[in-house]
Amino acid sequence: MKKVAILATNGFEESELKSPLEAMKKEGFEVHIVSEKSGSIKAWDEDHWSEDYKVDKTLSEVTAKDYNALVLPGGVLNPDTLRRNEDALVFIRDFFKQKKPVGAICHAPQLLISADVVEGRTMTSFNSIKKDLENAGALWVDKEVVVDEALVTSRNPGDLPAFNAKVIEEIKEGKHDLQHA
Repeated sequence: MKKVAILATNGFEESELKSPLEAMKKEGFEVHIVSEKSGSIKAWDEDHWSEDYKVDKTLSEVTAKDYNALVLPGGVLNPDTLRRNEDALVFIRDFFKQKKPVGAICHAPQLLISADVVEGRTMTSFNSIKKDLENAGALWVDKEVVVDEALVTSRNPGDLPAFNAKVIEEIKEGKHDLQHA
């Protein structure tokens, strides 16, 4: 059985966690919400706070070796908080070192910039962080989903069907020799 980590904290965009979570569970994958602390994390839904989601594992309890893939939901607060957490950055970086699929949507590529894994990659994101990605060495394109080896990126919640399909496809393919940190 494939195991997937969704790394998030308070302020994640709800649809960008909930939709991939449901799609991957429907596919038969075991999915864990991983966060900085145990308990629950609060979703952001477009312009207001929303539901609480149960944290399955904390960063201190897991490593990338425990999972086949990583999904990073966006939101503005979520990646801004996590990119200041060295444990989160090590966790992310290790998926690249282990050549495992990583999916990042909307503002989540900010985490990939902080983890130093975007240079030379073709990616997309929410348009407000286009320049950040370019400055970090990525080639930014405006498409609903971009796959660069095992890295899957999308722009916003409207791209979730395509994002989910590509992330699932990459997870089924497994490790990618050309995935790099």
